[in-house]
Amino acid sequence: MTQEERRKYLIRELQKEMPEYGKIHIPEDEQGQQDLLRALFNVRMPAPASKEFLQVQDEYLICRTKEKGITDLQDLQPVKSDSRLYLWQGDITTLRCDAIVNAANSQMTGCYRPLHNCEDNIVGTYAGCQLRYEMDQKMKECRKQYGQDYEQPTAVPMISSAYDLPSKYIVHVVGPIVSSSLKQEHKDQLAECYRASLDLAAENGCKNIAFCCISTGVFMFPQDKAAEIAIAAVKKWLDTHPDSCMKNVIFNVFKDSDLKIYQRLLESQAA
Repeated sequence: MTQEERRKYLIRELQKEMPEYGKIHIPEDEQGQQDLLRALFNVRMPAPASKEFLQVQDEYLICRTKEKGITDLQDLQPVKSDSRLYLWQGDITTLRCDAIVNAANSQMTGCYRPLHNCEDNIVGTYAGCQLRYEMDQKMKECRKQYGQDYEQPTAVPMISSAYDLPSKYIVHVVGPIVSSSLKQEHKDQLAECYRASLDLAAENGCKNIAFCCISTGVFMFPQDKAAEIAIAAVKKWLDTHPDSCMKNVIFNVFKDSDLKIYQRLLESQAA
């Protein structure tokens, strides 16, 4: 199959599975087809998929990631202030490392808003539909233990396979929501997001991990303060776990503004 053939097959299969979207015309242009397929992935509820569907989906998504360009940790240079740390700007779903961190919501099954540009949506799209199903099963087990109203607490991560992404694992963590003014509780919770994610990744044998800018998007944590907390929490964890298998941490940024903040903070520590 060509990529176009895979794309059209996946769209048609998803439309059969979700008849309410069956009358949507498949666009003629490549971008239109990509957007429609991603939107259908976004709204699909957690459920198993057929072996044939998964094979075509996996081939398609792996090829899409290669088209975007994969960045390998081994090709990056550590920051001057600390050889254990890296700063990289780009799409975290194209990074080949042991684990990436996903800024999740408390339901842990991803973003259902079609084409929403949050990390949770993008990670869920390009990892494949197996990810949502795995996380749904984990949450069902939690609800059996803690009750049907259970939601994943802030700063308590879960780990999953990365499926069609170049990384091995995804660490999903719910960051603090700053609804009005920034409080000490928010700062403590954000630091714990980094510590707990490092703990969990190390427990699963990861030697390196890439952190997104947790809580700085729709969760409204101030970017500069979030970066300060992230760097301090990571450095302290590495300093206090010298015998851990975890040796390297990548700070992944997407926005130019976050890049400048991290550059300033890491360069000032080198001075």
